[in-house]
Amino acid sequence: MTALPLPSSRGGNRFPGFDALAQRDHWDEVTRSLVQSRLSLLPQMRFFDVTEEACATALFDQLLDQREEPRVPVTAMVDARLAEKQTDGWHYDSMPEDAVAWRQSLGALDEDASAAHGTCFADCSWTDQESMLAHIQALGERPWHDLTASQVWGLWTRYACTAFYSHPWAWNEIGFAGPAYPRGYKNLGIDRLEPFEVADANPADDPTKITDDHGTSPGSGASHEH
Repeated sequence: MTALPLPSSRGGNRFPGFDALAQRDHWDEVTRSLVQSRLSLLPQMRFFDVTEEACATALFDQLLDQREEPRVPVTAMVDARLAEKQTDGWHYDSMPEDAVAWRQSLGALDEDASAAHGTCFADCSWTDQESMLAHIQALGERPWHDLTASQVWGLWTRYACTAFYSHPWAWNEIGFAGPAYPRGYKNLGIDRLEPFEVADANPADDPTKITDDHGTSPGSGASHEH
């Protein structure tokens, strides 16, 4: 899904010379503090135990194709969110609340890994992890460990993407200059860049294109809120 390890210098090969944090002096103090906190050393795990942390980290690495450092610390960000009960405010009627669903689904991943490969999900090879997740995604509306597979997939990808795309490194990767408040944007329209924005150096390179090296693109199945 992603190409991260960035520089040149921080915008990678897609937006060279671009760094969203260069705009921080234009943000209000509350926004600046919040964004910069995402780059700070995050606290110890408060929701996931050690086994769940390892499983969740391997899962997020797969979903976001984070294969090397620097990685966006998605596990720590999701852990903080669950510890503080910062959910989306809804869940499927057929699913437990998010905190319970996370523990249940991570445990189920480890059960599948143990049955198929004799080890936990985190210790499986990248290819084996990929195959296991592809199988779960392909189940669609069918059951997986007493849960609906598509709903579990939606839970995983929703939390993963929310965390990933709240981080300045991900903003650099997509050429997003960060919060518009209080300065705002004046050049509205397709391909009308602000002076602080950088044009895509590889516009023909489709980041959603499926390749043999990166497997299938993640999907989501959320439609029913309550």
